[in-house]
Amino acid sequence: MRVTKENHIYQLTYMPNLFPVNCYLVEEEDHLILIDAALSTNQKAILKAASGIGKPIKKIVLTHVHSDHIGALDGLVAELQNVEVIIPKRELKILEGDLSLEEGEGANPIKGGVPKHVNTRPDRLLTEGDEVGSLVAIEAPGHTPGQMAYFDKRTNSLIAGDALQTRGGIAVAGDLRWTFPFPALATWNKEIALQTAEKLLSYHPTYLAVGHGNSIKDPSSDMKKAIQHAKRSLEKGK
Repeated sequence: MRVTKENHIYQLTYMPNLFPVNCYLVEEEDHLILIDAALSTNQKAILKAASGIGKPIKKIVLTHVHSDHIGALDGLVAELQNVEVIIPKRELKILEGDLSLEEGEGANPIKGGVPKHVNTRPDRLLTEGDEVGSLVAIEAPGHTPGQMAYFDKRTNSLIAGDALQTRGGIAVAGDLRWTFPFPALATWNKEIALQTAEKLLSYHPTYLAVGHGNSIKDPSSDMKKAIQHAKRSLEKGK
C-alpha cells in the first residue's frame, strides 16, 4: 500500500493507480485511530503501516460498511488486542444484513457491496457530534443511509468516506464519472448525497480525504465545483 502523510493523518492506498481504495491512520498522542478497514487482503499492510509509525491501533472507526471499507475488520480485530470498534449507529442494521429502510428514508434501495459473514460487532455506535479522540463525527448520508464523515478538530481536516470521490475527478457521491463510476453506482440517494456535500463544505476543511482517490489540500473550491456539477446532473435527470 502507498502511504502518504498530512499533519496527523496517514493515507493508506491500495492500488493507487488502478482502483484506489483508501483507509486512514489518525495519530493521537499515544495511539492510532484506523478509519475504515479497506479490503481483506490489506490487513498485513495496515498493520505494517501502524508499526512504522510506532503507535498501537486502539480504535477502528468506520465511515460506512460497504465491503471495501470493512474487508480487513475481522482480521484486524483478531490480531489486535483491546481494540475498540466504532461505527455509525444507522450502519449497524446494514452490517447485520438488514437492508430495510427506516421512516423518512424514501424508497431507494441501499446499493453497493454489503459484507456477509462479518463476525465483528461494534463496541460503540456514533451519532452526530460524538467525538473519538480528536475527531468529531458528522452524519453524512447519501452514499449509504448511515455514512459518517470525521473532522479532525486540530487541523480542520475532513475524512469524508464516499461522500465525495477524487479518482476520475472530484465528484459528489452519485454523480457519475465514467473514468471511475463505482462510487456513484453504489450510491443510495443522490439528492441526499448532494445535501451532505453542501453540509461538509460548510465546515471549511483545510484537507479533504476520501475513500477513493488522492487527498486534496484547501479543497473548498474543488468541492464547490463538484457540488455545482452534481446539481446540474440532477436537473438533467429530472
